[in-house]
Amino acid sequence: KNPHSLDAPIPLNTKKWLPSYRGKSFPLYKEKDLSIGLAMSMKDCHNKRIFTVNMNIAIVGTGYVGLVSGACFAEMGITVYCVDTNAQKIEALKSGVIPIYEPNLDHLVLRNIEGGRLRFSTDLREVLDEVDIIFTAVGTPPDEDGSADLSYVLEVARTIGHNMQGYKLIVTKSTVPVGTAEKVRATIAQELETRGVTIDFDVASNPEFLKEGNAIDDFMKPDRVVVGVDSDRAKELMTQLYRPMLLNNFRVLFMDIPSAEMTKYAANAMLATRISFMNDIANLCEKVGADVSMVRQGIGSDTRIGNKFLYPGCGYGGSCFPKDVKALIATAHQKGYEMQVLEAVERVNEKQKNILFEKLSSYYQGELKGRKIALWGLAFKPGTDDMREAPSLVLIESLLSAGCQVVAYDPIAMDEARRRLGNKISYAQDIYETVVDADAILHVTEWKEYRMPKWEAIRKSMRTPLLIDGRNVFDPSDLSGFTYLHIG
Repeated sequence: KNPHSLDAPIPLNTKKWLPSYRGKSFPLYKEKDLSIGLAMSMKDCHNKRIFTVNMNIAIVGTGYVGLVSGACFAEMGITVYCVDTNAQKIEALKSGVIPIYEPNLDHLVLRNIEGGRLRFSTDLREVLDEVDIIFTAVGTPPDEDGSADLSYVLEVARTIGHNMQGYKLIVTKSTVPVGTAEKVRATIAQELETRGVTIDFDVASNPEFLKEGNAIDDFMKPDRVVVGVDSDRAKELMTQLYRPMLLNNFRVLFMDIPSAEMTKYAANAMLATRISFMNDIANLCEKVGADVSMVRQGIGSDTRIGNKFLYPGCGYGGSCFPKDVKALIATAHQKGYEMQVLEAVERVNEKQKNILFEKLSSYYQGELKGRKIALWGLAFKPGTDDMREAPSLVLIESLLSAGCQVVAYDPIAMDEARRRLGNKISYAQDIYETVVDADAILHVTEWKEYRMPKWEAIRKSMRTPLLIDGRNVFDPSDLSGFTYLHIG
């Protein structure tokens, strides 16, 4: 049945599945397609016992986490049902139209739709009997007090409890406060009691650690996979699900459920803390005459500290850090504890989002009305069109309030900016259009295409050659004729 000999390498460009080998089916992991990156012979496959797990899963929520996770699980050979109540989004996904920007995600989704491993539905009830594991990847937006809104998570739990006919493992992948799994468990149990039936089920926590712009690689080649379980059955199911990761020596860390829930918040809070700390240090460096770039290198070379997340800038944003810091502070308040460090982290970050405006206002001594400002970057980071909590939004609001005319360009986030801002600002086709008769350039997002522009042409186009670098990426030696201001 198998056209390959035991020692023949598996072709990396094939899109098919080998029908069988010694009674097992084998997925073909394709390195160039950003899958797990295994290239081996059939003998290797047999020796390493790599075979498909006969498992179907559902992922409720087709936002950033749900869609990326679903596509990547499907790429590993698992049949995935992605469920979302937004019928328009589901119909678009069935046609291969991706609602978010993430490099290579469109190819991954299309390939697995064609392979029959990635399917979409608007009704969880329709697929419930087909799956072993249900992942919850719905939104948990912050309430007014900063705490996470669990209404969508618990609605999924109610639907499961009301309709399940056999054992299910319900796994929370959304970022949720400690104790959410117990609320999910109680909600399902209440539904089963109302129905007058007894059906076994387990809950688990499997937080995501995906970076926007690098999510597929993060999923397929993770630093670690954190899984919180409280039963042997749940652990065995999650072990089967992540077997390809285990076989490729990626770390799958099993722990209790509260610890898994806390791990996600603690990780994001730590990264946010490093960012705000370096921004605080950068601002002090300006006052004492130190160079924060030199300071960063000096402390980053200490192996106890490391060099990641030590770059000062104009504040963090996005869907994770701001929301998770607020939620962790709120969780502490609910327990009668004050997270003093994180409260300071949040204060520093909110102030830092206006640092470029403050530098601009200082340069022009507060005379900003009528000035044309070129804004380079709108997304909260490169590699995404996400503008949630983006520093650019705070900056634009301050500029407009001061009477400035804002002309912006971003390689990816222009449509999202138009949706959020409408005609409050002007939109350029490229960075060169933004600078015509501009009184300043504010560099907000460190897209690579901004790195080496034609500075002389830009200088000649501007009314005032002022560059305020919010990401400290430009070399002053390249900026002859410019006034160059930066962070720290």
